[in-house]
Amino acid sequence: MMQAPTLRTERLTLRPFTPGDAPAVQQSCSQYEIARNTLMIPHPYPEGAAAEWIAKHQADFDENRVVHFAIDDGALVGAMGLVLKGDGIGEIGYWIGVPQWGRGYASEAALAVLRYGFEERGLHRVFAAHYKRNPASGRVMQKIGMTYEGTLRQHLLKWGEYVDLVFYGILRDEWLARNDR
Repeated sequence: MMQAPTLRTERLTLRPFTPGDAPAVQQSCSQYEIARNTLMIPHPYPEGAAAEWIAKHQADFDENRVVHFAIDDGALVGAMGLVLKGDGIGEIGYWIGVPQWGRGYASEAALAVLRYGFEERGLHRVFAAHYKRNPASGRVMQKIGMTYEGTLRQHLLKWGEYVDLVFYGILRDEWLARNDR
């Protein structure tokens, strides 16, 4: 049985989650600020939800749906996923624990996941989206070379409020040209 790869950057290791990561995931995902800016994380975060989520990762990988990465700088600082949409399309999603915000971890990890998506998975296009009220996430997308593609106004209902969803994307040819390959 294969598992998600381990990627290394200057400061980070992106690795498969283990059951031992569940307490740190539980603690981070229980923070209001994390749940507020993500689509799939509820608040309050249910007890045991982290362990259940981690337990599904291998099946997601085996069925070519999602490659999940724990973002680790010596301790778990966040999560990043590459959702495989089919037909060579991938979507990046992530969260970083509040104490680690502003350190460039999301950009560094996203760049490594982009490289993996294009160079190892042979993707044609990778995109990401963020809530308009979270411009820091948009800056991550810009830093890794993604192009603004549009805003879907009041596209999602999050906790009784319709929120704008801002999209960025990058094509394989753009990635290759940018990285002199």
